[in-house]
Amino acid sequence: MEIDAWVWWLIGAAALGIGLVITAMPELGMLAVGAVAAAVVAGIFGGDAVIQVVAFVVISTALIAVVRPIANRHRAQRPQLATGIEALKGKQAVVLERVDASGGRIKLAGEVWSARALDTDRAYEVGQEVDVVDIEGATAIVM
Repeated sequence: MEIDAWVWWLIGAAALGIGLVITAMPELGMLAVGAVAAAVVAGIFGGDAVIQVVAFVVISTALIAVVRPIANRHRAQRPQLATGIEALKGKQAVVLERVDASGGRIKLAGEVWSARALDTDRAYEVGQEVDVVDIEGATAIVM
């Protein structure tokens, strides 16, 4: 008993789909879609292997050429909602105890933080507003 070509393409698509799940490589999913397209071509147009392979190559290449750049651009974007210490950078704080290069205290986002001045020659007095430029451990670096 001979198996039709479209069945082989579907078996190949399933194998690529399993590979996608195991390795999380999206390119395998795009190749699987190309194999499904070749199975459709084989089922509609019959046994011409050249047309099947061309359909597989064209669909797979088109998907990789279009989807990969979009996915890479999406992956490279920073999250729009900053959380944790990233959300505190750039915020303003109020000095509670004199802040200089050796330390001090500020009120940042409703909490008391230890702080030190970014510029070692600069000191900030009680009540002054400062900008948080970085967080190192539990210490805010201010200017």
